Amino acid sequence: MESGKRGFLALLPLLFSFLFYFDFSKKLPSSDCSLLPQNHYWIASKRIVTPNGTISGAVEIKQGRIVSIVAEENWHVNSWFTTVVNYGEAVVMPGFIDVHAHLDDPGRTEWEGFPSGTKAAAAGGVTTLVDMPLNSAPSTVSEEALKLKVQAAEGRVYVDVGFWGGLVPENAENASSLERLLNAGVLGLKSFMVPSGINDFPMTTSSHIKEALPTLARYKRPLLVHAEVLVDLDGKLEVENGVDNARSYSTYLKTRPASMEEAAINQLITLTKETRAGGSAEGAHLHIVHLSDARTSLNLIKEAKQRGDSITVETCPHYLAFAAEDIPDGDTRFKCAPPIRDAANKEKLWEALLDGDIDMLSSDHSPAVPEMKLLDEGDFLKAWGGISSLQFVLPATWTYGRKYGITFEQLASWWSEKPAKLAGLTTKGAIAVGNQADIVVWEPDVEFDLDNDHPVHMKHPSISAYMGSRLSGKVLATFVRGNLVYKEGNHASHACALPILHR
Repeated sequence: MESGKRGFLALLPLLFSFLFYFDFSKKLPSSDCSLLPQNHYWIASKRIVTPNGTISGAVEIKQGRIVSIVAEENWHVNSWFTTVVNYGEAVVMPGFIDVHAHLDDPGRTEWEGFPSGTKAAAAGGVTTLVDMPLNSAPSTVSEEALKLKVQAAEGRVYVDVGFWGGLVPENAENASSLERLLNAGVLGLKSFMVPSGINDFPMTTSSHIKEALPTLARYKRPLLVHAEVLVDLDGKLEVENGVDNARSYSTYLKTRPASMEEAAINQLITLTKETRAGGSAEGAHLHIVHLSDARTSLNLIKEAKQRGDSITVETCPHYLAFAAEDIPDGDTRFKCAPPIRDAANKEKLWEALLDGDIDMLSSDHSPAVPEMKLLDEGDFLKAWGGISSLQFVLPATWTYGRKYGITFEQLASWWSEKPAKLAGLTTKGAIAVGNQADIVVWEPDVEFDLDNDHPVHMKHPSISAYMGSRLSGKVLATFVRGNLVYKEGNHASHACALPILHR
């Protein structure tokens, strides 16, 4: 007994020496930035989604990066000396990357804003957002406007945020202006082929897009297009005389027929042939955002892909979750453009997504102040359009996709891998060695009601079409660059994620 005591005392100088020389500041992240104050730890689970399939094992994270991935039978770690966070049967997968979100910061933060929007993203398992160039004020159509965006994001984002720039007639016709915007660090450009509803973001024609494609080809960055053009309607709406009821969703649907998408995509695929090898815009890439027409419009895109055109397409969970026939009169929470179409179209969208004809998913989170949705009046023709959804995209995709047998690997492809590729985020999008430790942990079988008692971090939960739903898929934890930024209802006390610029 006495000899044991002497041995312990002999070790004390060594222990104090270790404590004196060990620089904890280099090993522990600020507790303000992370709910897990370790820079080196393991995440273990029976279900870890990797590019090579779902495994039982552990992921080693050090200094914000994934440094190893080990199957359970090969994993031996002494948890006495190493922090292990064991999530049991919960799913561990790459954090979602939402390439289509409107955070409206700066200028319209009463609509959303970086702090509230990125808190909602973290609570929903989204670890990276790419912010649209509108509806902030000013719109991100110049180098100067991008600087304002970055300044507004710094120190105010809980998940990483990149930025699309805006393609508008003014810069489409001015290569040097466009180059300055691209050199400033936008990840690509976005254009509207119909009026956007924002005065400083005018629509572009196919001629403007043609002008811009060679510049985008040199920079190897994508052009995202809102693909609708105005067409002559078969019959004039006569709401004033009571023939059509503005509180009926079917009335709004008549104003945005599928032929608008078809006509726009028809114009675009006359340009995408130049993106093929040897074409004048080889290296450029066209991406169709929020496709809602699963019939002719989708077939045109499929044919362009088969010809070798560089083109991809996304749709959104609200087109996969809802059908026009089920939207209640006056419920303007469901108004968006392109509109939600009929149930048969929804089934075709699911079929195209499962077959790989639709490449990826995005939220198109498009909030506004509640009074702009005219919820009391219920006028679909006058209300502001946009589905507010950012926090719910993981459980919504999972809940509505389960009946189609979707897999965790498909979720990772639609929401992580392919969005990362589109935005050029080479160290994100997969649980892979060397990648940033952007990870979501969630329980697929846990159900919850989106009611007034559910903690929602978007600025205006009341305008979301998902409120009142029962969903499956509870997010337990969200890691951004290794920082545990969200854990079971709580966020890190400081916003320490980063703006992303193309360099």
